[in-house]
Amino acid sequence: MLAQEAVDHSATVARHLPYLRRYARALTGNQTSGDQYAVAVLESIVADPGVLSAHRDPKVSLFAVFHSIWSTSGALVAEAEDALAGAAQAHLAALTPNSREALLLNTIEGFGTADVAAIMGTSEAEAAELIDIAIREMEQSVRGAVLVIEDEAIIAMDISAIVEGMGHRVTATARTHREAVRLAAADKPDLILADIQLADNSSGIEAVNEILAQFGDIPVIFITAFPERLLTGDRPEPAFLINKPYTEEQVRSAVSQAMFFSSTDTLR
Repeated sequence: MLAQEAVDHSATVARHLPYLRRYARALTGNQTSGDQYAVAVLESIVADPGVLSAHRDPKVSLFAVFHSIWSTSGALVAEAEDALAGAAQAHLAALTPNSREALLLNTIEGFGTADVAAIMGTSEAEAAELIDIAIREMEQSVRGAVLVIEDEAIIAMDISAIVEGMGHRVTATARTHREAVRLAAADKPDLILADIQLADNSSGIEAVNEILAQFGDIPVIFITAFPERLLTGDRPEPAFLINKPYTEEQVRSAVSQAMFFSSTDTLR
């Protein structure tokens, strides 16, 4: 019986761990720092497997363990790797406490306000208020130019409309690797929002990395229908990753987060 419980716990953690790592990475602004928190969560579960049963949904329990560790550690973001990240972290210090965590949990990880409240150990009303505060503060803090790399015209138009509705300027939309590199060179973006698979079967990841090789630090958001294929831990991963099909709230949150925090951890 105990052996079966151990197997069940392992399967549960394995299923949800990629998303916990994504959340930790976006929250701390650094893949290494985010993964350190994820390891601490795993160690806590090994020491007390019962924590996974603290809530009805084991995924909520897993994230709640993370938040317990995150809160007691002081909720420290990673050390700035460059001047751009340092400026972003200075902005971060001005945010209402806990609001960014609530926003990420709700819009990127897809938790309802009741689950956000359970994870963060607060009331549902306070969780909803924190989400509203984060959206307002982040969207008002940063404006910039955005390059959209997306081969499906309707999706590209939709993403562009969302981004422009936030007050950003869309420099261009690109359908292929070559076009993306050319358009980025013609009008340097402050943010890249890229699909993984492009029209000519070229790679959005390769296009992004070629652009970054030319310009250096530019925050990046990847879009994919199969996020688990990218969140493997075997290689550097994107700090911001949106699942397809996406929602407007996810795009708005990720764009605000990426612009605000300026994380440039990308797949190599």
